[in-house]
Order: sequence, then C-alpha cells, then structure tokens
Amino acid sequence: MIDRILSELGPWNWMVLGFVLLVVEVIAPGFFMLWIGIAALIVGAVSLLIWDVAIWTWQVQVLLFLVLSLVSAFVGKKLMGGHDQPTDQPLLNRRGAQMVGRMATLAEPIRDGRGRIKLGDTLWRVSGPDLPAGTQVRVTSAADTDLELTVEQVRAS
Repeated sequence: MIDRILSELGPWNWMVLGFVLLVVEVIAPGFFMLWIGIAALIVGAVSLLIWDVAIWTWQVQVLLFLVLSLVSAFVGKKLMGGHDQPTDQPLLNRRGAQMVGRMATLAEPIRDGRGRIKLGDTLWRVSGPDLPAGTQVRVTSAADTDLELTVEQVRAS
C-alpha cells in the first residue's frame, strides 16, 4: 500500500517529506529539521522539473538530498550565528571555573593528591599537594568537567 502511494505521488514525495519536516520543526523547535526540510523541498522542486530524465533515479535523488541536507545545515549554522558571541557572564554554567581564586579550608586532608573542601554549600573534590585537614588553600584551576578543583596552600605572609 505504501509503495503504491509513494509511486503515485512521484516527485511530490520530497515535497511531502519537506513539509512534514517543517511541521516537526514547528512542533519541536531546534533549527535542525528546518534545514533538512529545506533540502527535501529543493529535491522536490528539482524532481518536478526533471522527473522524466533517465538519470534521475531514486538513488540520485537520495544522494542529492543528503548532500543538500549537509550544505543547508552548514549554511544555516553560519546564518543563525554560533555560540562565539561575547557574553557578560562567561562563567555562568561553569561552577568550577567560578571558584578559581577563592580561599577555603580543607574539610578532608589531601592524601595521594586528592581531598575535599567546602565552598558555599558544596563539598568539592580537590587535587593538590598532600596537606592536613584545616589547612587554608586557594583554588587555582578547575577541570574542564567542573568536577574537580586544583588547590595550593596559602602561605602565611
């Protein structure tokens, strides 16, 4: 039954797919299905123009659709801009990086390079030189995953 419907639609298959993808984009926005839907609409438009040409097989149509999907997604990313825009809060979702420079007291000693400090209401894993509990430390860096801070002992002046 589906084969019959698809063969009867002919070049309109791509148009239907394109509109379905655009509707999916409206229902669940994310600017991803938009570009694939546009690629399907372009293949549909080309199919309407050259449907009877012998080389215009379904394999060529799918290949063109895949290439146009990649190209349109790339162009769409360039048009919509990236995440390279400056912000007034660059550390907003990077809690560990927000802790760099803060001072704390070791809640647990650092043994074999690992220990814990309490900053605010959070107990953080830290790495650094072996130190006893109660030592004043300064956070020097945060791991990329924000799961562990690196600390150094605060020297008395």
